[in-house]
Amino acid sequence: MKKLLNMLNATKELNILRSVKEYKSPFKVVGTYRLIDDGLRPEATVIIKTEQREMHEASTGKGPVDALANVLTKSLSSIFPVIQGVKLVDFSSRIHDSKSGTAAKVEVNIIFTDGNAIWSVVAISENINMASFMALLDGFEYAILSKKAAKGF
Repeated sequence: MKKLLNMLNATKELNILRSVKEYKSPFKVVGTYRLIDDGLRPEATVIIKTEQREMHEASTGKGPVDALANVLTKSLSSIFPVIQGVKLVDFSSRIHDSKSGTAAKVEVNIIFTDGNAIWSVVAISENINMASFMALLDGFEYAILSKKAAKGF
């Protein structure tokens, strides 16, 4: 039976790439994100650094994950225009070891598309916002790398 779609496991591919000595990420987060969530209009701030530039951006969203996605899109798309075409298709989370209560690890899975390819990323943390942020970073990094690979870089 033919598959309806071919969803790429970006987490696995990135983990393998990162194990190679010569691998260099196209961007780096300076410190970590800042998130202010008053329950009405969350705001996220991030500093992104590349070889050429450093960007300090802030953005709001409908929820904390949306604010984090918006600030990353805003800061990365100024250097990597491919990000403008990337969309988050699905977001899900799952609690590991529910006996730990509110200290349990949370697994976040985000599915992305650029209109052609579909890829999935997974991240785990005791903080759902941090797991979401790590998954978003991986999803955007994969988009940048796959565009470079398509161009033959």
